[in-house]
Amino acid sequence: MPELSVLADHPDDYPIVDTHCHQPTEEFLHAAGGQMMKDAAERFGTDLETDTYENLVEEYHEAGIGRAVLLGWDAETNTGNPPVPNDYVAEVRDDHEDFFVGFASVDPLKDDCVEEAERAVKDLDLKGFKFQQIAQGFDPSDPEHEELFATIEDLGVPVVFHGGNSTLGACAPGGRGLKIKYGNPMLIDDVAAEHPDLQILIAHPAFPWEKEQLAICQQKGNVYMDLSGWMPRYIDEQVLHYAKSLLKDKVMFGTDYPMLEPGPWLDQFAELDFPEEVQRKILWENAEEFLGL
Repeated sequence: MPELSVLADHPDDYPIVDTHCHQPTEEFLHAAGGQMMKDAAERFGTDLETDTYENLVEEYHEAGIGRAVLLGWDAETNTGNPPVPNDYVAEVRDDHEDFFVGFASVDPLKDDCVEEAERAVKDLDLKGFKFQQIAQGFDPSDPEHEELFATIEDLGVPVVFHGGNSTLGACAPGGRGLKIKYGNPMLIDDVAAEHPDLQILIAHPAFPWEKEQLAICQQKGNVYMDLSGWMPRYIDEQVLHYAKSLLKDKVMFGTDYPMLEPGPWLDQFAELDFPEEVQRKILWENAEEFLGL
């Protein structure tokens, strides 16, 4: 377990919450991810070997992590790859109900996206939504998506948006047609302004738009961010400065598993020497409040 002194006096065995976890299985890594995921894995210097959920939970517990948000995925219209079905996410959640918090995904370009969003919450009891705008090929600020976000706002569950560049399709000709402009957090600012009761978590430190994302998180009371997708020693210094000061109540821990593993991430985080009060907020307290755990 990482040398994190904040764990010593916490009453639970595994207090930490990972806000950004994907499936380590065929459904995500190979089917939904396809060639663009292979590109990302090569860029991360990792592989796409599948694993079991039992091994995942054991690995997380060894790192002191007790809960993880398991994210759905549906970018079928833009990529042609099959989704990770919301029913599948719910089944995995049910099999590990003390560990996973299930988040649905809906493809905003599908005609039934609003109906599927309602079904995911009302019938499957999933607790939020994940959008990957680059993979899904959509601008969240476009008025055509207004009904979808209004529906989610009415459902009273949070959303995770992708922030910044994506390594999906990295170094492939044309980036496999994926457009990184959709990862600009300024497009999310419009959604936050027009839906003030919609709780929004922007995943990743939003390279190369870190400053824009920090500004949005500071100005919009309903917008938060996580540190997933980057090992701590590579996160922009200004992001780390805000995380330990002005935004200490709005920044959360996340990995982007299985692209990044929790143990090494937490080891590097411990090296940053954040105050214990801030560590507690980032590693679990902010997520517990945001997710209603």
